[in-house]
Amino acid sequence: MANIIISPKGPLDLLSKSEIEALQTSSGNQYHQLFRDCALAVLSTGANSDDGHELLAAHEDFDVEVLSSPRGVKLQLTNAPENAFVDGKMIAGIRNHLFAVLRDIVFIQNQYELWTQQGESITDIVFKTLRNAHALQPRRQPNLVVCWGGHSISEYEYDYTKEVGYRLGLRGLDICTGCGIGAMKGPMKGAAIGHAKQRVENSRFIGITEPGIIASEAPNAVVNQLIIMPDIEKRLEAFVRLGHGIIVFPGGAGTAEEILYILGVLLNEENKDIRLPLIFTGPENSKQYFEDMDRFIGKTLGPEAQSLYKIIVDDPIKVAKVMNKAMRKVYKNRRKLDDAFFYNWSLKIDTNFQYAFDPTHENMAALDLSKGRPAAELAADLRRAFSGIVAGNVKPQGIKAIKEHGPFKLKGDTEIMAELDATLESFVKQKRMKLSGEYTPCYELES
Repeated sequence: MANIIISPKGPLDLLSKSEIEALQTSSGNQYHQLFRDCALAVLSTGANSDDGHELLAAHEDFDVEVLSSPRGVKLQLTNAPENAFVDGKMIAGIRNHLFAVLRDIVFIQNQYELWTQQGESITDIVFKTLRNAHALQPRRQPNLVVCWGGHSISEYEYDYTKEVGYRLGLRGLDICTGCGIGAMKGPMKGAAIGHAKQRVENSRFIGITEPGIIASEAPNAVVNQLIIMPDIEKRLEAFVRLGHGIIVFPGGAGTAEEILYILGVLLNEENKDIRLPLIFTGPENSKQYFEDMDRFIGKTLGPEAQSLYKIIVDDPIKVAKVMNKAMRKVYKNRRKLDDAFFYNWSLKIDTNFQYAFDPTHENMAALDLSKGRPAAELAADLRRAFSGIVAGNVKPQGIKAIKEHGPFKLKGDTEIMAELDATLESFVKQKRMKLSGEYTPCYELES
């Protein structure tokens, strides 16, 4: 549609003149471009593509302007994708997501200096971002299940994620995912049906994303609370601080990154008394995926890391029962530690899991993928390696860097590189690296 002006439905904090100016086209400020790209991603929900660079290039004539009015802010959209409208009116869920983008980009802008700090200040600002998004609910007992998994999964894997979500929903459990399609959408869709059957009110389907990937993984329609964190590190911390348990479905490099992140955190000696149940699950036809991941974890991080998760194959009811039972243990654990139910303050996250990693060719080549290091430290660099591969696969800046300078080069011990090569090759063969089309590796491995 050529031009349209929309208002938020429900309350939206008023913006100051300086905040509005920073988001306007004429300011030349980086936050206008950031807001524009995130807004385009939200408006493009349903597009069958995971190429963020392609999406942005296809809509170069799109723009969004923040307008000030006595009753609050409005948005003027120019050449917005038509799929965001029905009979000339914007779909309500997309409109809500659009103003959630505005809310979080303004907050990121205002907290920029704090984001560049480290340690406890990052944990604190992650808390404040979630609080600003009204995602923290103090009077709820533990019931939020974080679901990780790939956007590029098969139909039978997607159906399995829906069935698991349904079984979780029947038990009154809420869902938090990366907000996109595939394994991020399925559990929410299934849980929504389970909640409807149980007449659950105030269901929470929380989607946590980041500017770098939202163009490739636009929020699905089930998400009723959208939150944008500034980068993948803060996004991952938001998941584990907010959630009470984690279920991992089959996926690709991004899912491997998430697995390495949580294992690296849990391997920290200071977290030995923290209850954060972790389940890997998928249908029988996906058994190979978890066998590959389990082997990779054992060969690189060791048996202690393997002891931190439970693998359940082809049994959605068992997954839901195990997770529901674990919620009671999480409740007792938080009470014992005198910790909040709504934010896991007790979890120790080292700074090497909090620093924003810029996956440049130089930084990727400098990763230390060698044996003999503490498992948590190796997990941190392995996570960064997979993070770079995700960037090269689907993030606009990463795709651009690969086109300009060729594949990332990763170096390390022979054994680790052999395991990494086998794992990535299995992802490629199982078509887990890209949603459509032939996959061209964005990496080269050297030992």
